[in-house]
Amino acid sequence: MYILLLNYRAWQDTVLCLGALERLEYANRRVLVLDNASDNDSVAQIRAAFPATELVQLGRNLGFAGGNNVGIRQALDEGAEYIWLLNPDTLPEARALSAMVELARQDAQIGAVGSVLYEMENPLQVQAWGGGEVVLHWGLIRLLTHAQQAARLNYISGASLLLRRAALERAGLLDEGFFMYGEDADMGLRLLKTGFKLAVASQSRVLHRGGTSWHGSSLNADEQFAAYNTRLFRKHAPWPWLAVAGYGGFWLAEYSLRRRWDKIKALGRGIARGWRMPI
Repeated sequence: MYILLLNYRAWQDTVLCLGALERLEYANRRVLVLDNASDNDSVAQIRAAFPATELVQLGRNLGFAGGNNVGIRQALDEGAEYIWLLNPDTLPEARALSAMVELARQDAQIGAVGSVLYEMENPLQVQAWGGGEVVLHWGLIRLLTHAQQAARLNYISGASLLLRRAALERAGLLDEGFFMYGEDADMGLRLLKTGFKLAVASQSRVLHRGGTSWHGSSLNADEQFAAYNTRLFRKHAPWPWLAVAGYGGFWLAEYSLRRRWDKIKALGRGIARGWRMPI
């Protein structure tokens, strides 16, 4: 079992997460920290706090997909049956991993398992019940928050994503064309297309802060989000132009009601860029 933590500048979160991982009930685990070319003292801080933890320094920022793929390849090369992608801004509870593995072992067709994510500042508030839904016809992406919505689950959130070796071998690794958004939704859709199931372990509780992966302005984040979601719909939707139009129309209405003309411009730039991206 490999646990991958992809750090980018956020060594404080990573150190707290590593501390939580030491309390996991699942003993057969190997933790690998991948530093995505942080331009601060992340590597030194993490090594000082956890000198025995394996840490790989990437030569450049490869994004979420590219950075994690380095660890996934290593894990597969060394025979790992399961690989847990975990965001550093999370605090998994003691049974978080064992509950996911137990569920995966019940059915060989389960390709990915997620946790129930809770708000870091309000641990009783569900942030996402494993992941979310992608409505490809109309360009909608939304997180699910209740077990009753299980039939609509199309992807497992990358904040806590347990992947089976056989699923990766059949569906492929993360698509590195998604730099920091959309890669988990893409993986979920590809797993479903190749015949695997997605599942959520209700006893796997993970606190998640969220919003810490982007270290620029909110407008830049809006543009990135629009670009990679546009690429997602172009790749998977039966009628990409309709899905992108629906996605853009929804956010255009949302930003217009809030009179956020700057966000509308960022949305337009993102959609235009995403439409030109290779798929």
